[in-house]
Amino acid sequence: MKLKFCGAAREVTGSCYLLTLDDNTKILLDCGLYQGDEDEMENFNKTWPYFDPHEIDILIVSHAHIDHVGRVPRLVADGFKGEIYCTHATRSLANIMLLDSAKIQVQESDKDHPPLYTEHDVHVALKQFVSLNYGRWQQIHPNVKLQFRDAGHILGSASVTLEITKADGKFLKVGFTGDIGRPDRPILNDPVPMPEVDILICESTYGNREHENEAAQLNDLLYVVRETCILNEGKLLIPAFSLGRTQEIVYMLDQLENEGKLPPVPIYVDSPLAISATDVYKLHPECYDEEIYDYMANDPNPFGFSRLHYIRENGLADNLAESKKPCIIISASGMMNAGRVRRHLFHILRKKQNTVLVVGYATPHTLGGRIRKGAKSVFLYGENVPVKAEIKIMDSFSAHGDKYEMYEFIKNQRGQLRKLFLSHGEYDVQLEWAEFLNKGGFHNIEIPALGDEYEL
Repeated sequence: MKLKFCGAAREVTGSCYLLTLDDNTKILLDCGLYQGDEDEMENFNKTWPYFDPHEIDILIVSHAHIDHVGRVPRLVADGFKGEIYCTHATRSLANIMLLDSAKIQVQESDKDHPPLYTEHDVHVALKQFVSLNYGRWQQIHPNVKLQFRDAGHILGSASVTLEITKADGKFLKVGFTGDIGRPDRPILNDPVPMPEVDILICESTYGNREHENEAAQLNDLLYVVRETCILNEGKLLIPAFSLGRTQEIVYMLDQLENEGKLPPVPIYVDSPLAISATDVYKLHPECYDEEIYDYMANDPNPFGFSRLHYIRENGLADNLAESKKPCIIISASGMMNAGRVRRHLFHILRKKQNTVLVVGYATPHTLGGRIRKGAKSVFLYGENVPVKAEIKIMDSFSAHGDKYEMYEFIKNQRGQLRKLFLSHGEYDVQLEWAEFLNKGGFHNIEIPALGDEYEL
């Protein structure tokens, strides 16, 4: 039995891992889009250097973020015919996420750069999705059982546990954490620890950091709003992923509004995808925690209030640029490498009274990564735009657990675990995370590079 790392190896994007069983059955864990602009990764999304799509028998998707599901239509178009297993909410979200991705790719394509896939390819791929409940074992192959457990990362996110019958009749349990969420967060259930496994692939995005608690986060958000919109009379731009981050921020603003603390400024969610994702959130209350159920007893709509405006039509950025009135804008994408947020940045970065609040991880080679690092200017729409606005960073908004939260999620694995593979993280962070885990009782830790293959 072999495990090959085909994406998100010493990177935080393009999640993809290939498990080859003793009978040569090939199971793919995630099939994510690489997001970034490193030269050596230019062809990552277009080609399949580590496997042939025709040979893949089963695909299992941990959740609907594009860096985990974004290449699925291309995989199907290039020959994959098997079933795609995920949770019910992931199936709902994958529909809107992939259609939006296809639309953007077609819009940005030309004769020299054709789209990876079209909306037609998405509709074809969606026919192969099979959705499952959390916590139940499902036979997906004569020698393989699958169980999803709630990872608490975004709506429908799951850890993956496979119970595999080997050629000698013995069992091997292989686990994939997917992206590990955070306990005591708004909206979603806490992450549920996985069954004990023999082999574990574990994410490591924030393996060297500790997040602040929710109460401090809510206060910090309120401080930034007041400082920018009241004291400086500026605009606050929050680049946020359409799926997960936007809904959490809106819910927190809703709480502040109900408490009478939110300043009287208009708030705009400028992302059609975020609006569609919010609608899907409303359809899957089975993923909610008890806190939001209690909240909804008094406020049946935790994602809306009178001064909050959801914007589907284009052009808000240019219209707001002509206004001197303070406002809050939430727009995608979180890494700022695509979407309407770029037009907002084009205007907002130029003025020192404005603030850009970065609320999550951005790959270093994306626009968001460069802004996080303190770039003095960025290239947008054919211009070098000076970065005069204040840049604030609040990583505690991240849907990824910090090093202590991830440790709590996997600490039950210390007894049976034979090998721990660290993935989905930058290499320097992974080295620190591995040292931390070693002190916490984990041994036999590997940090694979892209393309590495291991005998299990």
